[in-house]
Order: sequence, then structure tokens, then C-alpha cells
Amino acid sequence: MNRKIIVVGSTNMDMVVTTHHIPNPGETVLGGSFFMNPGGKGANQAVAISRLGGDVTFVSKIGNDIFGKQSAKMFDDEGVDIRSIKSEVNCPSGIALITVDEHGENSIVVAPGANASLSESDVEESVSQHPNCAILLVQLEIPIQTVAYSIRFARERNIRVILNPAPVNVNVKPFLDQVDIITPNVTEAEMLSGCSISDLESAEKAAVKIKDFGVEIVVITLGSRGALLLDDDGACHIPAPNVDPVDTTAAGDVFNGALAVAIAEDKNMRDAVTFACKCAAISVTRMGAQSSIPYRNDVLLTYVK
Repeated sequence: MNRKIIVVGSTNMDMVVTTHHIPNPGETVLGGSFFMNPGGKGANQAVAISRLGGDVTFVSKIGNDIFGKQSAKMFDDEGVDIRSIKSEVNCPSGIALITVDEHGENSIVVAPGANASLSESDVEESVSQHPNCAILLVQLEIPIQTVAYSIRFARERNIRVILNPAPVNVNVKPFLDQVDIITPNVTEAEMLSGCSISDLESAEKAAVKIKDFGVEIVVITLGSRGALLLDDDGACHIPAPNVDPVDTTAAGDVFNGALAVAIAEDKNMRDAVTFACKCAAISVTRMGAQSSIPYRNDVLLTYVK
């Protein structure tokens, strides 16, 4: 069974430069290649869901500019339901400036633009049009009050909520008891829990601290080490496939999109996290954000021999 997923989040245009190493403060370095690629955490996750076979509606704001128009066309071409994407006349589209080093690690600065105007009423109008929605996936590149409202509005309608707390904002703590699944990476988990993470044991301690806020399920993504899952059955380490990374820019977004798809297909959490790890591993072998997102057939061909 493949049920409706609604993503509430950001749309950006990513401007990417490759370089030997990410500059230190005050340092100028010569870069390599430059390219522009549609991005934004919400947009990446919506595209990932569609490519991986999910039924997705995207709630977002874009500017009335060339970047916004390109993004809207791209979403439509990808099979994302764009009826809840609105154009903001008085704001430019969001942009992200991304530096990627030779190890595939990245440094990102985001100018939110129209994303900052995504409102509670936008969410209410959009979610109300889908009474059979099963999952709402939201991140933190939009106003925190809109995130809080989205979670509360979904919870009142028995819609399962997945929160990807990125970029991390400790102001989410008061409403974590309304979140079903939270998916921080190591840095985000450390900031939310107050625990330093260096291994699986410390990751589990951080997950327990986060779960104590009232979250039902905690999934800490560990990069090349996979993910740590903590639910009512206890903690479980899900390893990631071994790959040679090229660019990690959208790996977390692919993970979250894949997780939502697997849950919408009624997979259990361990199988869902395993699927998400596999999809994210494929993405880090490719450059760019949305250009790195795999299709369902990519996953099947890679892992089913």
C-alpha cells in the first residue's frame, strides 16, 4: 500500500563550487568546477519520495523569479504534486552557497528568501485538501512557528509526523512530544541531547535523551556508519553500504525521503531505516543535491543481484 506523503519545507537553488579544502575564516582558495542545481531540504526530500515511488505533495514557497520558475517546472517534471507551491511576489527564491571538498564533505550557507514567508495558513490550506494523508515530513529551513503548527495540525488529524531537525534549532524541544519520528544527524543529535557522540554507545545515550522529550522513535544518522534506531523495542544499529563518497550534500534528505516512502509502504522501522541507508549511500556517490537522488530502479539494480 502506497499512501499520501506531504512534505512541508524549503525550495532553494544550490550554487556549488568544488575545491581542495573548505576555506578557513579569512582564507581564499581557488575552486574547481561550478554548477547550479535545484535544492532545499524540503524540495530534495519531495523529489526523493517521488523518484523512489512515493505519492507526494509539496508545500513550499518560491520567488517570482527565474529560479522559482525553474524549480516549479522541475517538480512537475519529477511527478511531485505542485498545487501547494505558491509564488511570493515580494521575495526572491531561496539560494544556497555550497562548497564541496575533495573528500565529499560540504559547507553550506542558505539565504531563505521566499521560504521565510511559508505560513501556518499555507500549511492548513494544503493539508486540509488531503484528508487521507498518512505522513507529514517537515524540516527546519522554514519558520519555526510554521513547523510547530504543521506538526500540531498533522497530529490532530492522526497523520504520522517525521521531523528532520535540520538545520538544528533547539526551539523545537517544546513540541517534540508531538513528533512520531525524529531523524537528526550526529551534530543535530548532540545539540538536542547535550551528549557528545563518538561511537554507537554514545549515540544510543543521545537517542535516549531525545526520546525522553516524548518522541516515539529516534533515528540518528551516522554518515558512513549508517544509522542508530531507538524505538520501544530498544536500540538497533543499521549499517550503511560501503561506498566511495563524492558529495554528501543531499544524503540526509535522500535518507528522509526514502524513510517516508518505506513507512508509507508499511515496512517495519528496521526495514525502513535499512532502505533509507541504501538510498543515501547511492546519493553520496554522485555530485549535487537533486541530481544525486536515486530512482527506485537504481536501488533495485544496486542491491538486488
